[in-house]
Amino acid sequence: MEPKGKIRNRPETMAERLGYAADARVLIINADDFGMCHDQNEGVIRGLTDGLFTSSTILVTCPWFEEAADFARTNPAADLGVHLTLTAEWDRYKWGPVLGRRAVPSLVDERGYLWQTVAQVYEHARLDEAEAELRAQIEKALAAGIDATHLDSHMGTLQLRADYHEIYVRLANEYRVPIRLVSRRLMREEGMGAILDQLDASGIVTPNHLVFNGPPSVGETESYWTNLIRTLQPGVTEILCHPALARDELKSCAHDAFQREADLRYFTSEKARRVIADEGVALVGFRKLRDLMRGNSARA
Repeated sequence: MEPKGKIRNRPETMAERLGYAADARVLIINADDFGMCHDQNEGVIRGLTDGLFTSSTILVTCPWFEEAADFARTNPAADLGVHLTLTAEWDRYKWGPVLGRRAVPSLVDERGYLWQTVAQVYEHARLDEAEAELRAQIEKALAAGIDATHLDSHMGTLQLRADYHEIYVRLANEYRVPIRLVSRRLMREEGMGAILDQLDASGIVTPNHLVFNGPPSVGETESYWTNLIRTLQPGVTEILCHPALARDELKSCAHDAFQREADLRYFTSEKARRVIADEGVALVGFRKLRDLMRGNSARA
């Protein structure tokens, strides 16, 4: 007879590798876009300190980066990663590359801002300049005193095409940090099986599942997230959202400002705490995955 919680004939989940039972549901709730603006920063900080958010990733390229870096220095236990970015998506709020427009000219438009869309990045950017900029973003975060626990990709740019995904994996391997990953099945269907093999051979750790689509409307926020938590699959799932305060600053640039605030309200609510407790879901941050990854490296 197999031990309780053992599930036959399937790969070991990340939850099991972290020491949980085979049928355990483990959840990372990540706050993207830390550093984008002050309203975003206040929402992220509230979510990390008073809410259920277990990690966040920082936009190193943005004007309010220093506020996020100051939080990291004064809260060394905070689970913070680098939100690698090659895009500046808003119409009236822009940012450029860490290296400057002259060092990486293929990454910027005629005004010196990062391209607005992922399609424009793929059309114009040189891979060597993209990799240099992304490495510079990580180095800027480390130099600011941020103990980066993981990497992910703003707007998914590094996850949607094989040559960019290779850069993503290379940086994760170089800095020995886990990464956000889309469906392995989808990656193989898109011809990126070799990248998965490279990722596994390098010992790069990732969650099993990713939730990147949020509620269809502000009014459906509570029902959407509650149902999603109740139907989590075994293994480690990452939920990403963008908690923020919908004040004049955020409303002036982000079309989804009210949804960002609604997500913040939900994940700082007693309702959400009760649902997670009732479902027996365990909350973790990326630091536990990084410790596993680096521990495996040391043993190897």
